[in-house]
Amino acid sequence: MTQRILPTTYDPAAVEEKWMAHWQARGYDHAEVRPGAPRFCITIPPPNVTGELHMGHALQHAIHDAVIRWQRMLGHETLCVPGTDHAGIATQMKVERQLAAEGLTKYALGREAFLERMWQWKEHYGGAILRQLKRFGASYDWRRERFTLDPGYTKAVRTAFVHLYEKGLIYRGVRIINWCPSCETAISDLEVEHEERQGKLWHFTYPFADEDGGVIVATTRPETMLGDTAVAVNPEDPRYSHLVGKTVVLPLMNRPIPIIADTYVDPAFGTGAVKVTPAHDPNDAEMGRRHDLPAPIVIGKDGRMTAEAGPYAGLDRYEARAAVLADLEKLGLLVATQEHTHAVGACARCAATIEPLLSEQWFVAMQPLAEHVLDAIREDRIAYQPERFAQYSIEWLENVRDWCISRQLWWGHRIPVYTCGACGREFAAIETPERCPTCGDAAPEQDPDVLDTWFSSALWPFAVLGWPERTPELAYFYPTDLMITGRDILYLWIARMIYSGMEYLDGPIERRIPYYRVLIHPTVQNFEGKRMSKSLGTGVDPLELMEKYGTDATRFGLCGMATATQDVRLQEAREPDWDPAKPAEKRSFPFFVQGRNFATKIWNASRFALMNLEAETRATPAGRTLADRWILARFNAAVASVTTALEQYRLDQATQALYDFFWSEFCDWYLEMIKPTLRGEDQSLADDTRATLAYVLENALRLLHPFMPFITEEIWQQLPHAADARESIMISPWPAVDPARADADAEREMALLMELIGAVRKLRADQGVPPARQVAIRVACEHDEVRRLIAGSEAVVLALTRGEAVAVGAAPLEEAGEQFFWQEQPIAVSISREMSADERRKETEKLRREREKLRADIEKMEARLANPQFAERAPDAVVAKARADLAELRHRQTALEERLRALE
Repeated sequence: MTQRILPTTYDPAAVEEKWMAHWQARGYDHAEVRPGAPRFCITIPPPNVTGELHMGHALQHAIHDAVIRWQRMLGHETLCVPGTDHAGIATQMKVERQLAAEGLTKYALGREAFLERMWQWKEHYGGAILRQLKRFGASYDWRRERFTLDPGYTKAVRTAFVHLYEKGLIYRGVRIINWCPSCETAISDLEVEHEERQGKLWHFTYPFADEDGGVIVATTRPETMLGDTAVAVNPEDPRYSHLVGKTVVLPLMNRPIPIIADTYVDPAFGTGAVKVTPAHDPNDAEMGRRHDLPAPIVIGKDGRMTAEAGPYAGLDRYEARAAVLADLEKLGLLVATQEHTHAVGACARCAATIEPLLSEQWFVAMQPLAEHVLDAIREDRIAYQPERFAQYSIEWLENVRDWCISRQLWWGHRIPVYTCGACGREFAAIETPERCPTCGDAAPEQDPDVLDTWFSSALWPFAVLGWPERTPELAYFYPTDLMITGRDILYLWIARMIYSGMEYLDGPIERRIPYYRVLIHPTVQNFEGKRMSKSLGTGVDPLELMEKYGTDATRFGLCGMATATQDVRLQEAREPDWDPAKPAEKRSFPFFVQGRNFATKIWNASRFALMNLEAETRATPAGRTLADRWILARFNAAVASVTTALEQYRLDQATQALYDFFWSEFCDWYLEMIKPTLRGEDQSLADDTRATLAYVLENALRLLHPFMPFITEEIWQQLPHAADARESIMISPWPAVDPARADADAEREMALLMELIGAVRKLRADQGVPPARQVAIRVACEHDEVRRLIAGSEAVVLALTRGEAVAVGAAPLEEAGEQFFWQEQPIAVSISREMSADERRKETEKLRREREKLRADIEKMEARLANPQFAERAPDAVVAKARADLAELRHRQTALEERLRALE
């Protein structure tokens, strides 16, 4: 009885949802604690709860799931923990926009009612990206899905905060912070994106207080001069050393300020004299501390000028800039205006220009914690791939600044610091206190700010496993094995997770690090090398790619893009009606076209196999024919190549090895070579070939499964299996390299046949033989083994060349043909065919036309080489190529003349 035949074409939509539901229902993606058993664990970078799948996510999770499926097939207890991040700023902005559309504000609702709206939004809209990941085929442990505001996770965050607070590593201080006037919160240095912008550098005079003249300073932000409290010069600058200690009058504010000397000042910038605004510039703040300068705040948190700005109070900061410049010009103090390119900080969330602002915030003292990470990296406890990112991390950590962790938001982990209204005691607590532990007064007041989202995310690898409780999952799955991420959060997240694990967990260093390896995947750019962005019109929606090409094709294409480089461009076919504004389904992407074509190839090859297999076919090949021996050897080599590539997390190399084996060796060669055997009269031999076919196809599908899970499961379920086979390819064993399958003789002999078949095919093409026309093949070689091998494989040669007969001898050929070498033995090949008089006449005319064109090309090349100027002036490589081209033309002329003589 034959197996069920696959449909003519593969329809991804008909199988993807079916198999994802099946896998989840059976719990194949669920991991249990099995002490002593080998395990593998990954925790995904939690996407924002507001997020939707974009190309960066798609690449990242194609890698995640391929690795997870491979490890599961290796027999490891495999856990991949999914989840989402509450994303404080991004999520709160979504709800505030909703409220604004209703004519409301968060202040009108009040904190508790606003948080209720936040949770309602999260339950209704949040988590879309996780549903999209399921559609993508992500075989994560969905029973263990986590959210960074879950009760258990919240306890972990509060525990970590209290730990650092009580060690004195969390403190409250007045510092220059990055303030986003749009989001109305402080953000960390790593959440600021600096971009070069074209601006202006304004020069204006600060008059001396007690004599004529003044000092000219230069600035890109004249509105901040209203908060200046000094002018600074470099003490080694001879132009200004005599002025140190003198006083100038701050224009517009008529406030006397000193001229100070500080080595921070660069004499080459501007005029060499700089204005000092301690409340609105981090470097000025440091100078202010060194010189004990006051720090009036002239720009408020709303981006408007404060009362300290005098007559400019209430103006927007940019309105104030224009007014200040106009007034300085009226006073004759604006000396010069220059075009100037400089870096401007913008909020990574909303793109608003950041305002450096002196503010009281909560900070983490990073230097002691950074030492943990430096130790782990320097001692190679954590490997970085590519390795260069380890050094980048070391350089950042050696110069790390304290981390501002407080945010002026309501959505997030509220800072667990309380102040007693009665006795004034400040303390941190994991559980919400009912009374002050010092005086017993009721209801201490909690700090209103929330923690930076990255503070809670830094606990992810161990908090999702149950920390601070000593859970079985934490004991078994921690440390995790791999962290897969992009380079954009290398410092925001990766380094902070390392210090968190080493600071909060107990035991030796190898039990505290959060993971053993960090894999930094490439950044996907558009075809022009620009950042993928929906708002900029440069984004490509992976869901549209999945609709157009199928999920397997999309995944396979993405894994092929996971190279060791750090920028990969998503190439597009530039068709006549091409428009980058069109949706993805209206455009063509070669990576995914190749993936779709490969899926079709797999489907068609499997259809052929199933039509030739029987229910009782055993997948235990004997390897009696040369073709069977060769494909078993090549499959063994493919297993080795793919496995090695996966062990090195080079998914691009793994997919290339799979593509080359399945498309070229299995489909183009093996399936064609076995057709004569399957159709032959020797049923025993045919059954052995069926067994080989079943074995190679079934195991090749296993190799493909991590990258293309849906199509491989659909086909695998139709194949004949042994009685002890697993119920799904997803939990079937990964193929192992079998030394017994290595067969150098078969590969050597097949190389001969492939060269011979290639030569015959070239002759057919050169001579314009129609595909359906059979040819007689003659082979000449003095080597007995060559003649024996070719004669013994005549059926294969004829099947793959449309030949009618093969004549093998030792005598040289009289007619023109091809020559190749096999093990240093020259082998000549020619073909012939019966031709009618009309066919002979047409072929002769065609060859005569080609001969005339060749003669013209040869004369042109000879003239070029005979020109002394060309020979003397052209580079040696160009001259050498011209001579090689001429030799090739002459060779083609000789072959063509021989064919003409044979015809005439």
